[in-house]
Amino acid sequence: MQRDSSSATVSGTDQDDPATDGRVTGRRMASTGSGLRIQGDDNLQSMLVGTVMRKIKSRSWKKQRYFKLQEDCTTIWYKSKKAGNTHSTFSVSDVEAIREGHQSEVLLSIADEFPADRCFTLVFRGRRGNLDLVAESVEEAQSWIRGMKKLIENLENMGEREKLDQWIGDLFKKADKNKDGRMNFKEVRDLLKMMNVDMNEHHAHRLFTVRVFEMADKSQSGTLEDDEFVLFYKMLTQREDLLKVFQDYSADGQKLSQSDLEDFLKEEQLEEDDFQQKAKQLIEHYEPSDTAKLLNAMTFDGFLMYLGSSEGSIFNPRRRGVFQDMSQPLCHYFISSSHNTYLMEDQLRGQSSVEGYIRALNRGCRCVEVDCWDGANGEPIVYHGHTFTSKILFKDVVSAVGKYAFKVSEYPVILSIENHCSIEQQRVMAQHLNHILGDKLLKTTLDGKVGLPSPEDLKGKILLKAKKIGGLEESFNGMVEDSLTGEASDEDEVAEIDKDNLHRDSIRCRFKKTKQHLSKELSDCVVYCKSVHFSSFKHSRIHSKFYEVTSFTESKARKHLRDAAAEFVHHNSRQLTRVYPSGFRTDSSNFNPQEMWNAGCQIVALNFQTAGEGMDMNDGLFSQNGHCGYVLKPVFMREAAKRFDPEMPQNQDGYQPVILTIQVISGQQLPKVNIKEDSIVDPLVRVEIHGVPIDQAKQETRYIENNGFNPVWYDTLRFTVHTPELAMVRFVVEDYDKTSKNDFVGQYTLPLSCMQQGYRHIHLLSKDGTTIPPSSLFVHIRITKLDKPSSLS
Repeated sequence: MQRDSSSATVSGTDQDDPATDGRVTGRRMASTGSGLRIQGDDNLQSMLVGTVMRKIKSRSWKKQRYFKLQEDCTTIWYKSKKAGNTHSTFSVSDVEAIREGHQSEVLLSIADEFPADRCFTLVFRGRRGNLDLVAESVEEAQSWIRGMKKLIENLENMGEREKLDQWIGDLFKKADKNKDGRMNFKEVRDLLKMMNVDMNEHHAHRLFTVRVFEMADKSQSGTLEDDEFVLFYKMLTQREDLLKVFQDYSADGQKLSQSDLEDFLKEEQLEEDDFQQKAKQLIEHYEPSDTAKLLNAMTFDGFLMYLGSSEGSIFNPRRRGVFQDMSQPLCHYFISSSHNTYLMEDQLRGQSSVEGYIRALNRGCRCVEVDCWDGANGEPIVYHGHTFTSKILFKDVVSAVGKYAFKVSEYPVILSIENHCSIEQQRVMAQHLNHILGDKLLKTTLDGKVGLPSPEDLKGKILLKAKKIGGLEESFNGMVEDSLTGEASDEDEVAEIDKDNLHRDSIRCRFKKTKQHLSKELSDCVVYCKSVHFSSFKHSRIHSKFYEVTSFTESKARKHLRDAAAEFVHHNSRQLTRVYPSGFRTDSSNFNPQEMWNAGCQIVALNFQTAGEGMDMNDGLFSQNGHCGYVLKPVFMREAAKRFDPEMPQNQDGYQPVILTIQVISGQQLPKVNIKEDSIVDPLVRVEIHGVPIDQAKQETRYIENNGFNPVWYDTLRFTVHTPELAMVRFVVEDYDKTSKNDFVGQYTLPLSCMQQGYRHIHLLSKDGTTIPPSSLFVHIRITKLDKPSSLS
């Protein structure tokens, strides 16, 4: 933990604040991370003093709270102004973004009471609700907005070592019960429990005594300060697994010369770059010792920092940015897609919110769903029809989409409309789309473009997917009457409850489909994504137009996969297909999207609000190609002549299976999953292969008893992967329980094509898909071609 010679003094006004006596010292500033300077920063000084702001939950719930930045500059503390109320805290690292002004439904609802320049929203990572705040003045609002942005930027710029120091420091403060900045051995032992360490107490006490003795000139009564504890912690947690690898390639056991490092990169990491240049870059970037740099060498500390970085991670950095050809037709891409995007919870009673659209778009989603119904005062509304979900205005949804569509990706967004509105309110929908979206809304075909355009062609454009009167030609030649009779929506997600599932006394219910009129104004907003009813693959092959889109429930899509998998893939090489969850999924659960991707289905719509395997897979697939929401399908799924059959991939031209060998070596700082104080994780690692049916597989390591801190396995798992181009690899860490279901600890999912070989760290994600630093796995990866496919069983 770096020391900072600067110091700052502030006056505190909240006598109940347990974390400060009004002084901010240089030692405490040392725990604020990389390069953060408090002195001279008026915004951070103001946050350290504290501010009274209103916390807003609704138009009728507006409570004053005292907010204060803690001395560690990573924690926000707040409580009611009333004496005796308990306080709450949250970490700056939990905050994803700050929105200024009335940029939430809650703050919009009180816009007539509080001006926008005093309002802001803290958006948390994962599925945690936002925090809407109103400051007493514009100056105070700006201090918090600018200060929070600086703190977030500082955390994002931290290196892996600084993040580890930060994590240790945060736990130190939690364990320091009397808040004196020092810990005796009992407190240290309790802290180790919090860190998931269940080690020999005699060994820990011996190391503690050694450390206290070394600090005898400063130590008081056999205790350690925070930075002294960091050094003790590092003595306790030597990475023997990494040290072994380091010494295997070090000529003298003390350092890696440039030549040693080149050998490691070539023989183990299978790097494709110029090894000499790559080794030089790694030494320059990760080696902390200037002396070693002068010798063109890397110490063990530098080696540790390299392997803990993004370059040393399992995900290939070359695949992180946009690297694929973006000039192919839309139907040649998998498209990140959301189902019932407006819902924050379940499909029966859940809350509808424009926040659902903002969160989905900020995760790179490129196809969002809008269920439209007639509302009061002539304004269309959005909600899950025939249920108790809350309702929001269609125009608010369109505004949110217009504002956030291209924040994280410049490639096109598809608005999938499920239309239940009258002609009159359809016209209002068209007015809102045209007025709010303006030039962003695609209204005409692209000049000189024959067939379906590409993501590159459609950058910055929003497309409407909905019913359309006639085809493109009739529409743009003015050959369509003002309105015609037709089904305005073919995607009523009906609840068909099978008698067999609810015994013989259950009811089979279906919402009746009715013929609706479709307005020309709304129809004209549909260009390349006309929703049509599906008859058969043969009918589509003969009659379908390139701009027509068919939709299937997951059960119908599975039936087509079983009956005619190759035909399904062929169909999707020419046209867009949307697949959405069954109406039975009233809890908004998700199916595994892999089976739909196996058929080449592009718009595989998932409930983004629901964490779990389905969203892990979706996040994993779209983590590549710049998180832009579009992933190019393998060539054998794009060319109709290839006739790929996911049920029999061995028959494909160019068939080349691979052997994936994964040695799971160790784990680092796995999070506690059981709230019991004495509970320690018994971790095991499961590796899952998701791909074509023949590739579906999973294997597990043994479990390690009572060690979530630095478990060591050295277990090797091997998989034959017949279609690596479609394979996804999911690493799952669980807490083994012999009497009940294992508890989830963390996971990481990525395409096999994005895996780096050699010694790699896997930085684990939570159930919500957010990072849980410094938790990781250390593995060794090899991917080898299988030379004799005919020998496969």
